[in-house]
Amino acid sequence: MICKNNSRKFLLPAPLLALAVISSLAMRAVGRATTTPASNSPTPKTISIAEARGLPLGTVVTVDGSVTAPSGAFSSSTFDQGFAIQDRTGGIYVSVADNLGLETRRQVRVTGQLADSFGLLILIPSDSDDVKPHGRGPKAQPLPVTTGAVGEATEGKLVRIRGMITQPIVNDPPFGFIIVLNDGSGEVNSFVCASTGIDVSGLSPGQTIEVTGFSGQFADHFEVDPRFQDDIQVVS
Repeated sequence: MICKNNSRKFLLPAPLLALAVISSLAMRAVGRATTTPASNSPTPKTISIAEARGLPLGTVVTVDGSVTAPSGAFSSSTFDQGFAIQDRTGGIYVSVADNLGLETRRQVRVTGQLADSFGLLILIPSDSDDVKPHGRGPKAQPLPVTTGAVGEATEGKLVRIRGMITQPIVNDPPFGFIIVLNDGSGEVNSFVCASTGIDVSGLSPGQTIEVTGFSGQFADHFEVDPRFQDDIQVVS
């Protein structure tokens, strides 16, 4: 979700969904997704998230997973009220216009169309009826990875990284804050969305921190996006 020159670009769910979400924001002229959801497509069988991630853009899929990033957590960056889900095979971000109040560990079955959002694979339901909560799911355990290993292989999953803050923290309003970390294996961005309410005022270059969050991407930047204050822990 990080773009060049430290300026956060807008992540619109799709031309159809963008009209519903940000019609009043004339500054947002670029549609986020390359495809538009097909509302009349037949509902396919439920498949694993990993299998869904391997299908072509525009494919309508049904997946089932436990919520790892709650509804609207990243809204200051995505300008939607989406959430992330994960099963035992992988994870994916689900882009919706309405805040469905989904908290972590809520089990959800989602039917939607695969689309690209500036390099991030997302799932776009036609409407809220295509998101069906059904009970409490397992707690997703974050995957420990090195800072240099955050990439396509981890995208969509809940991950945990630990590294030193190597650059001054950048305030990129109204989107959030850019923190650059390196554990010796390579730098990676952690993007703290303003909508999470996470306080980064106590962080500074030279500190070693541990960050748990959604493994995402914006353009040519991979990143880890924390969801809650406790997702950032100062180690030293």
